[in-house]
Amino acid sequence: MSRFRSLLIATLLLGTAALPAAAESIYNRGNSADPESLDPHKTSTVYEAHILRDVFEGLVMQNATSDLIPGVAESWTVSPDGKTYTFKLRPDAVWSNGDPVTAEDFVYSFRRLEDPATGAEYASMLYVIKNGEEVNTGKAKPEELGIRAVDAKTFEVTLKSPTPYFLEMLTHQAAYPVNKASIEKFGADWIKPGNLVSNGAFTLTEFIPNDHIKLVKNPKFHAAGEVKLDVVNYIPTEDRSTAIKRYEAGELDSNDDLPTEQLADLKKKFGDQVKLGPYLGTYYYAIKTDKAPWNNPKLRRAISLIIDRDFLAEKVWQNSMLPAYSMVPPGIDGYTPAEADYAKTSQFDREDEAKKILTDLGYGPGKPLKLEIRYNTSENHKNTAVAIQEQLKPFGIEVSLINTDTKTHYGHLEQKGDYDYARGGWIADYKDPESFLGISRKASGNNYSNFDNAGFETLMDEAAAAGADPAARMKKLAEAEKVLVDELGNMPLLYYSYHEIVSPKLKGWEPNVMAVHPSRFISK
Repeated sequence: MSRFRSLLIATLLLGTAALPAAAESIYNRGNSADPESLDPHKTSTVYEAHILRDVFEGLVMQNATSDLIPGVAESWTVSPDGKTYTFKLRPDAVWSNGDPVTAEDFVYSFRRLEDPATGAEYASMLYVIKNGEEVNTGKAKPEELGIRAVDAKTFEVTLKSPTPYFLEMLTHQAAYPVNKASIEKFGADWIKPGNLVSNGAFTLTEFIPNDHIKLVKNPKFHAAGEVKLDVVNYIPTEDRSTAIKRYEAGELDSNDDLPTEQLADLKKKFGDQVKLGPYLGTYYYAIKTDKAPWNNPKLRRAISLIIDRDFLAEKVWQNSMLPAYSMVPPGIDGYTPAEADYAKTSQFDREDEAKKILTDLGYGPGKPLKLEIRYNTSENHKNTAVAIQEQLKPFGIEVSLINTDTKTHYGHLEQKGDYDYARGGWIADYKDPESFLGISRKASGNNYSNFDNAGFETLMDEAAAAGADPAARMKKLAEAEKVLVDELGNMPLLYYSYHEIVSPKLKGWEPNVMAVHPSRFISK
């Protein structure tokens, strides 16, 4: 070899060695609150769903535009009667520890969700499965749930009746598989970093409460080659104003909420980085319907009549929300929401009716009505509660406000703690009215109001039984919603729009009515 060639090769080798390693692609993702849990069977909020969607994968999932895509199941078939679904699991689906994901994993997971000992808020979601309710209420054995592993890679589900939204329902975190061996080994600690075995695009490596949750790319994920991010840091941002400052400083690449009182200024400052659009969700107040005096529907109606939703939408939320008079928001194909009968009545006339109700019930200067409103930390929720407090004050209603962090707030509601009115928000788990109405069923773990109405239950049962006739089903659901709205089992206030801020550095963030943005489709 000539001296020239030797020098050339040495130079090339040195140059290669001197090249810096490719920088990690890190997404710092603002998330409105810390999760109460990372156990898919013990969660209920969108803040938790964002994280779990990255860490786990169900039979089916949602893509960047919230459309249904295959997950662990690469394909499925439905029986002619619409009751039996047979899922073929992809051969390359494995857990983060390398073990295969099997049909038995889904059998174990679905049974765990329905096991009364689990205490899953979303157990009622699987009541559409044969014997789902019976297992969850202890009237049937877990083995009687309408599911089975045909073989290692074939999972079969038998429903009570045809359920049009069943596949979309399976995108919810409650339907994700959990790792039996990990749970049996670590018990309640199975969800901690180092213990958590999952099957999604990312794995959990750190969880420091009130600081961050670190996820790293899962090299064993079947579509790992398509995942562009190396790290996703979920950063809790209950203080929206502080979140904007952190975004401006480059500490956050996005945040899932904005301080709406600053919305006009933010749009001027950040332009199209501010993302606004329709969001399939309802902002409501849960009411303790089994507690005096709120167990009187007339009194609940009086409160609802007084609240000026136009003012809340226009002034408090800066037109980033719409006034709501139904629990189901507009935008679901084939369904017309059942609005309150005063939706088109003037605010002046509403207030006159409210005054009469309050007088008839004996409330007045000598007998003031006291009402407590609970809300979770957020300038937006505080401003809403303060506005309602001021609207009720002229009618002799003394409102006190209680603010707690999000985890404490929802924990209190889930544990059926004492309260009068409490802020709630419901985002569609699937694009169907049942997602919004099912939370008010007696058996639902999300029935914070403890609403219990036989007529409503009957109509919901009739809607479920009419699954094979879409028009008849939607009619029954609308009738059920009318009962819920008239009785004020919950008090709808506003229809959501999403209002987020997203750095132009991020690619793959797609607007959609579910506000679903899986990190596996995002790059930076």
